[in-house]
Formats: sequence, C-alpha cells, structure tokens
Amino acid sequence: MAHRQLNRIKLIPNPKYKRSGPKSYVYLLNKYAFNPTMEGPYHFGNKIHQQGKHGLQKLVGGRASVQKTLQKTATSGQTGEVTAEDQQNDSEYLCPVTIGTPGQTFNLDFDTGSADLWIFSTELPKATITAAGNDHTIYNPKDSSTYTATKGASWKISYGDGSSASGTVGTDNVTIGGLTIKNQTIELAKTLSAQFSSGVGDGLLGLAFSSINTVTPGPAHTPVENLISQDDISSSEELFTANLGSWRDASDPDAGESFYTFGYIDQAPLQAAGVTEPYYTPVDNSQGFWMFNSASASVNGQSIARTNNTAIADTGTTLALVDDTTCKAIYAAIPGSSYDSTQQGYVFPSTVTADQLPVVTFAVGDQQFAVQKEDLAFADAGNGNVYGGIQSRGDMTFDILGDTFLKSIYAIFDLGNTRFGAVQRSEPTQNLAPPQGS
Repeated sequence: MAHRQLNRIKLIPNPKYKRSGPKSYVYLLNKYAFNPTMEGPYHFGNKIHQQGKHGLQKLVGGRASVQKTLQKTATSGQTGEVTAEDQQNDSEYLCPVTIGTPGQTFNLDFDTGSADLWIFSTELPKATITAAGNDHTIYNPKDSSTYTATKGASWKISYGDGSSASGTVGTDNVTIGGLTIKNQTIELAKTLSAQFSSGVGDGLLGLAFSSINTVTPGPAHTPVENLISQDDISSSEELFTANLGSWRDASDPDAGESFYTFGYIDQAPLQAAGVTEPYYTPVDNSQGFWMFNSASASVNGQSIARTNNTAIADTGTTLALVDDTTCKAIYAAIPGSSYDSTQQGYVFPSTVTADQLPVVTFAVGDQQFAVQKEDLAFADAGNGNVYGGIQSRGDMTFDILGDTFLKSIYAIFDLGNTRFGAVQRSEPTQNLAPPQGS
C-alpha cells in the first residue's frame, strides 16, 4: 500500500436543518416500514394501485394490485397520504466528498443504514434543477474525464409512502478524506420525489454493506469495500469511524467537533476516555446492516433484560428507536413525562434538569454504554415540552441506534474484522438548553 495522508473528514452542520420530533419519526417509519405499536396519526394501510393506460382522468385496463403505504389520519378522522411536509427530509450534518476529474465537491449525507452512493445530476428534469438553484452541486458526467457510464445498469430507492429516487449508473473517481477511489460506482439521480429533493444535501453516501445496494442487475460495492480491495488502506485497519458531536458541546474540550475517519482510528477520543483500545463486538451483516447483540439496557442502574435483542448503528437516523418496554421504563424515570399521541412520541417538560434525568444505557455486545443526558431531549414539542430522543420501534425486531446514542460514543465500523467498536465519551457538562432549530 502506497503511503497516503489520512485525514479527519469534518462534518458540516446544516444551517437550514430544523429539528422536529414527529417529522424525524415519520422519516423512520418511511425508511424502515415498521408498524407503530403506539397511538398516533401515522400508520400503514393498503392502497389499490391500478396499472394500465390512462383513460379520461383514470386508468383503464391492466391489473390492480394492493400496496402497503404509509398513511396519516387527520384529527377529522379522514385518512390521507403522507407528504414531504410530514417528514424530515434534511440532514443535520453533511460531509464533503470530491467526485470526478476535475473534482467537484458534493456535500453528502453519510448513512450507515444504507448502501447507495447517489448524487444530484444533470439527468434530472430541468424543473428539479431550477428549483435546486444554488443550494445543490449538480454532477454533469460530461464534465468529468474519468466518468464511464455503466450500460444497462440502474438504481432505485423506494420508501413506504411511495416516494422514490432513481436513475442511471456509472463510475468515476471519488475522494474521501485524502483517499481516492478509482472507478467507484456512482448513482446519478434522474428522478427524485420531493422527499429526496427538498433537503440541502447533494445526495447520499451509504456505508452499510453492499448486499442492500439497489443497483441492478447486481449490487455495487461501497466506497469502503473498494478502498479495501484497492489496498488503499492498511490491512490492519480496514475500517471507518464516526465521532458525532453536537452544538450543545461547544464549550467542552472537543468543542463538539464531528468527524469521520477512513483507514485509521483517531486516538484523541480514546485518550479522552482513558482507554487504549475500543470495546468490540461481532457484527451480523446478513441483513446488510451494522447489527450487533444488545440483550440488555438499564435505567438508573436497573437492568432491563432483552433476551436475543439486537440493534443496528445507523448514522442516517437522528433518533434512537427501542422496544416499548424499555421506552416506558425510560420515561417513567423522567419527571412529568407523558406519551403525546398527537405527535406519536414521548415528551417531557423542558424544565427538567440534568440531575433529574435518568442514566440510560444500552448494551453493545456485553458492555453497557450510556446516552448523554443532554441527548435525551431531541426537539421542542410545544407547550413547554421537548420531544424525547428515544422512541418506540413499533413492531420491528431490532433497535435502531441513531445519533441520540451514537453521539455518546466514538464508533468504529470495522469491515475487515466484521465487528463494531465503541468508546464511551463523557462530556464535562450536560447542556440542556432548548434544542436549536426546532
């Protein structure tokens, strides 16, 4: 392996990101298509989809099929479709990635819960490009001398509300953190539903396993998999790491800095934690996710047994979703908390202080890791309440540990050894100021 300068990739806070508990929860309903088990306006229902030719204001001929779609029941009792306005379509943090020759910089959402690398492109309709204005970098394959189209290949991401993103496929040079991946598969957006086009980011870079990549006729390798196959990173560190900070920690020693690394473990978080090695647990990647055993949790030292429970680490998710028994135990320990069915989530008074909040831990393998108390409050919920950062996973059989949990650890995603590593982070102060941008 040739010597390369490996650097931190600093995350860029999205100045237009506005926190909303219900919108973030609906986004997860959409992404993972689970059925809620707690009362609220959002649910899945059946919708008849008619295939055929357009007649006078309707489809005629063809076949009708029943599709499971995400729906919303209004206070009037009327059920309708979930729109882009109902969900969080933006990212709190973005990462700069250079694509093409000469290189263009794209601010992408790094997502360990998916495996596609798609970007805004000139193949989109003119109306979409015009609407994007100066908010997006648009990739033009004709402007890159290293781009090659992949004939016969396509990609499509579909969500539970019927929204989708799709397009064509090619290869180009992609540079991440000082490492250039030659002939990396990139997915050029040709059609984008409003749910995909309304955010500030220029696309998404998936960091899950390639088995869930949507390129057809066959899944494409992810950037990290290609870094390994091209010997761009050391065989002893075939991994990437995530250190997700927060605006709340601006006065702490690390100033709340957020970054990724590829091909090495940054030693600063380990030194701050007083450890020499991360704690590791095996990963089950059979479903394409960074999934590991998480058979227990605790609230103020009281253990909650969760036999055979598993969890996935998802940097593309802001909340943490866990089983209902654990949710109820957490909020039972927070003074004044309640379940708000109109917002489909748990809330608690914004006047609750840090010493009144419980110590909540989740198992990563056989070791417990605590959630920062400040991250138990996710967003303003109105009426003097905040929307909790931990919510119900519905009928899903595994937890989704998103940023609410991941901000409390330095996370190591070790592909070479198929394992997940964690280092407990401890912030000197817990900043419970009202969440920004709510």
